[in-house]
Amino acid sequence: MRLKKLLIAALASLAVTTAHAAGLKFIQIPADAAGPAIDAAMWSPCASPPGEVKVKQSTVPAVLDCPIEGGRLPLVVISHGYGGWYLDLHDMAETLADAGFVVVAIHHPHANHADMSQANGLGVLRQRPIDIKRTIDFMLGNSADSAKIDPQRVGFYGFSQGGYTGLVIGGADPDFNKLPPRCSDPADTGCPPANQPKPARKQLPPETLTHDTRVKAIVVADPLSVVFQTADSVENVKVPLQLWSSQFGGDAVSPVDVKRLAGLLPRTPDFHVVSNAVHLSFLTPCPADDARKPSPACIDAPGFDRVAFHKAFNAAVLAFFRQHLAEDQDHGAKTPAPGHEAAETAVQ
Repeated sequence: MRLKKLLIAALASLAVTTAHAAGLKFIQIPADAAGPAIDAAMWSPCASPPGEVKVKQSTVPAVLDCPIEGGRLPLVVISHGYGGWYLDLHDMAETLADAGFVVVAIHHPHANHADMSQANGLGVLRQRPIDIKRTIDFMLGNSADSAKIDPQRVGFYGFSQGGYTGLVIGGADPDFNKLPPRCSDPADTGCPPANQPKPARKQLPPETLTHDTRVKAIVVADPLSVVFQTADSVENVKVPLQLWSSQFGGDAVSPVDVKRLAGLLPRTPDFHVVSNAVHLSFLTPCPADDARKPSPACIDAPGFDRVAFHKAFNAAVLAFFRQHLAEDQDHGAKTPAPGHEAAETAVQ
């Protein structure tokens, strides 16, 4: 299906819902025995006209600290990729909030753009799913907004290592022996510099990976997939899953690995391959009027229109969550017969 057709089909689903503005506020999941405090941004439906909120060097369309409009709303938790932060995917969050979702995007502690002190190694890959579970615990428990959220309608969106995180939350068990070596040379790009703060945690998270059955629908884009090479590594991922792959990959994510993952999942995923996209094409489009030298995160393959793609991408993700997190949705996993082949939709 070409990009235009995907956009028309996905946007059609928006017509049945009254649009909201996106409210935005910044929250913190308190430290506990399972990990340090987690900073997060929360988007939600808002009855006020949309405005602009400046966050560091970014400007996002939202209403700061707007009261949540509505009740018993679905929750979607967002996990960023390696070295990312909670605004990397803000256009996705705004789309979902405008349509009536509460969306929480977190900063994975000691593994984000401001603090990479624990970003390399196995510890962060074990800790990431714990961060998501703690976030859901907080949003459904001690959060001031918990009464606004329907605990039966929780979804997840993740990009890159965030996609890996979602697969584990959904029941996957990675084989870390399949990981390529990282940072064998301390001078390699991406290794934490010598002046980074020392890790706050002295012990690795537990060996057992954290799954969370409260998550009823998962969307992952260009997930770190090399650690899922056998059917038994993903045999317990039985919730509805939408899987996106860039054509060219990048940042240790291979399209070959993602396609193999699609065929291994026990429940056929809604699988899309985005033609002419690179790994970072899934990040929010960069401002067209930014006079600064383009960041590597803003550079796409020649001829790729990230703005047009994101309109279709965001609408398709919204349609998926709307379908699988509906109030009357039966959340029992339905598993097709073994030997299925994942249906692949090419997005151009």
